[in-house]
Amino acid sequence: MGNSAQKILFVNSEMYPYLPETAISKIARYLPQGIQENKKEIRAFMPRWGCINERTNQLHEVIRLSGMNIIIGDIDRPLVIKVASISAARIQVYFIDNEDYFRRKHIYRDADGKFFKDNGERAIFFARGVLETVKKLRWAPDIIHCQGWISHVLPLYLKKAYKDDPIFSGSKIVLSLYGDTPDEKFSKDFPQSVLFGAVKPKDTLLEAGAGGLDLARVAIRYSDGIIMGSDDVHPDLARFAGRMGVPILPYDAASIEDGSYIEAYNAFYDKI
Repeated sequence: MGNSAQKILFVNSEMYPYLPETAISKIARYLPQGIQENKKEIRAFMPRWGCINERTNQLHEVIRLSGMNIIIGDIDRPLVIKVASISAARIQVYFIDNEDYFRRKHIYRDADGKFFKDNGERAIFFARGVLETVKKLRWAPDIIHCQGWISHVLPLYLKKAYKDDPIFSGSKIVLSLYGDTPDEKFSKDFPQSVLFGAVKPKDTLLEAGAGGLDLARVAIRYSDGIIMGSDDVHPDLARFAGRMGVPILPYDAASIEDGSYIEAYNAFYDKI
């Protein structure tokens, strides 16, 4: 792709200041700003988690982008798009919302620490919601950078279900891996629920009892470049990524600390 990566879509599981500071949320906040300062166009997405205060963060619904329904299994659920601005960074953030999936006070686990049964479906809804919204924006990204495990369905859908869509014809996937991959299993219906459009069982290799590590392997297989985003990536995933033959940017704690990772990531986008 050389130097042609001029439009970068960030698909994040979390982002500061909407959620507390973590390895993912801090990079999700400052990386888009840095990339924009490098004269590239950016868009940023995340789920509208129920713990995000809409009034404090000035979220508002974008009616022209909302209104589509997404069917997962036999259930039809409305897609609601909200937006907020980080004025200091001149960044707009789009939020994927649905009352059934994202209005809980807790993110991935309930108050007792139990993994939500429908987390797999939530990841499906998030991926499709992002891609459908980008289509409505008529904004063709050169790079789609996925961060956080709930974004891990998107690489599969981009390369299989949306491969013939002109908006995504030139899009490449960069996947950042972190230590957030859940050990828990998704619902037994997840391997069937994830099938959509041209996606077939042979494309996922997911079986009943599939969990977060299995989905991460799917994301890795359909990515064009891998970034090791933290030092606690599951070793099985690191080894699996190493066998894929795609460019890998190793984790560099010093660059994360001093902010120079932004230049390294920017150069990585241009390399893909």
